[in-house]
Parts: sequence; C-alpha cells; structure tokens
Amino acid sequence: MSAHRAPLLPFAAALAGVGFLSLMDAFMKEAALMIGAYTATVLRAFIGAGLIAPVWLARRPAMPSRAVLKLHLERGVVSAFMALTFFHSLTLLPLAEAIALSFIAPLIALYLARVLLGETISSAAILASLLGFAGTLVIVGGRIGSGAFDEKAAWGVASVFVSALLYAYNFIVIRRQAQVAGPLEIATFHSGVGGLVLLTLAPFAWETPVAAVLPWLLVAGALTVAGSFAIAWAYARAEANVLVPTEYSGFVWAAAFGWLFFREPVTWPTLTGTALIVTGCWLATRPQRRAAAASV
Repeated sequence: MSAHRAPLLPFAAALAGVGFLSLMDAFMKEAALMIGAYTATVLRAFIGAGLIAPVWLARRPAMPSRAVLKLHLERGVVSAFMALTFFHSLTLLPLAEAIALSFIAPLIALYLARVLLGETISSAAILASLLGFAGTLVIVGGRIGSGAFDEKAAWGVASVFVSALLYAYNFIVIRRQAQVAGPLEIATFHSGVGGLVLLTLAPFAWETPVAAVLPWLLVAGALTVAGSFAIAWAYARAEANVLVPTEYSGFVWAAAFGWLFFREPVTWPTLTGTALIVTGCWLATRPQRRAAAASV
C-alpha cells in the first residue's frame, strides 16, 4: 500500500466513528430529555462498558501497566465530565447548534498544546482562533437576534464551552493512549471509568429511569462502543492532524439527525458560524498537514 493511500482507511474509520457518535448524540438527547442528562450519561457509560468489556476479557488480555492505567484513568475522568456537560447542553440547544459550538475544541487544543507541551502558536493559529471566535459570536448572535437567547440557551452555550475545553484536552490524551493500548481496551476503560467517576454524584443528581428510556440508552451505548472503537483504531494508525478534520462531518450528521428525530431547523447564523469555525480549524491544522506531507 502506498504512503498516500495508507491514511485512507484510518480516515474512513474516523469518519464512521464520528457518524456513530453523532447518531448516539441524537439518542442521548431523547434519553436526557426523558430522565435528565446525569442519569442518562451514567447509564450509557455502564451499558457501553457492559457491551465491550466481555469482548475484551474474552481475549485474555494482559492487564495494563501502571503508566497505561494512568492514561485510562485520566481520559476516563475527562471524558466523564465532557460527556455530562455536552449531553446537558443537548437538552437546552438544537443538536446541530450544540455540535457547531463544540467545534471550537480543536482551536482550544492549540493553546493547551502551547501550555502543556510547549508548542509554538503560529500566526495561522491566531487567525484561526479569531475566526473561531467570530463563528461563535455569529451563532450566539443569531439566537439573540431572533429573541431565542434566554437563560436556558445561555446555560446550554456555557455547557458546550465547558465540554469543548475538556474535549480539547482529550485530543492530547487520546493520541498517547492509542499508541500504548488496543481499541477494545481503550473502549472498555473509557466507558467503565467514566461511569464510575460520575456515579459518585448519584446521591445528588440521580433520577429513577423509566422503562421507556431503556431502548434509547441501549442503542446509545452500542453506538458509543462502535464510535470509540473506530476512532481509537484510526488514531493508532494515522497522525492526529490527518484525522481531526473528520470531526467537522459531525455537523452534517447532527443537522440530519436533529431534523429527523426532533424536527430542528438549521438556521443561517448556525451555518455561517459553523463555516467560520471550520475554516479556522482548517487554517490551524494546514501547516501541520503540509509538514506531514513533506516528510512522506
């Protein structure tokens, strides 16, 4: 297989993973509206772990080393609150709008890489950040202009931003994790650790689930496992700068699923703001893609 064709399969796997997770978001929005974001998030995590853990254990794997376990725990904690804040935002905002705002995560990741890894922030990255900020203002401004930016929407936007900050840090962790553990192991610990972490809040936030929500959560759990597996497999076989652009396909998926499941319209401010944010992300990763191509 040629060097140019090698990334195609990981790229396709990452694209499929984003599609699985976008569909999962639609199922989780329905579940969260029925029983609350917290309870839905906890149950989804344990359902996912229950589906994937037996498959991983059936292979009689060696237990992860202390260093690898530390990575699993780190990502599990981050992912737990990343998921909780995002699913909470879905109960307050349209699906496509929440996904669009979450696209600022790659831009935040640039600055986290500067702080945590000492990487230089280029002029292109600064321009990208400005475009991303402008896109966010357009989306939020569209709500204000339509008179729909109430307290509920404000909390939704704040929840997305917290989730995006955690997801940006997740970008840094997942690449290291994928280099030292297999997809089955990663998916098992991702769901299991996340569920256990959130379970500590049960005395304060748990709501007794109704039977009608179980099919939604079962499908969401299965889609979580499929998406996590596909993305972990892809990140173990291709550089992050090659795969990050697949995240942007999530808006297309979200717009489609938001309309199919909830009849949510996609507004022009949301489309325009998304275009600005995605353009910013593309500019930010363009130098890395050129460098990667030059080294082939």
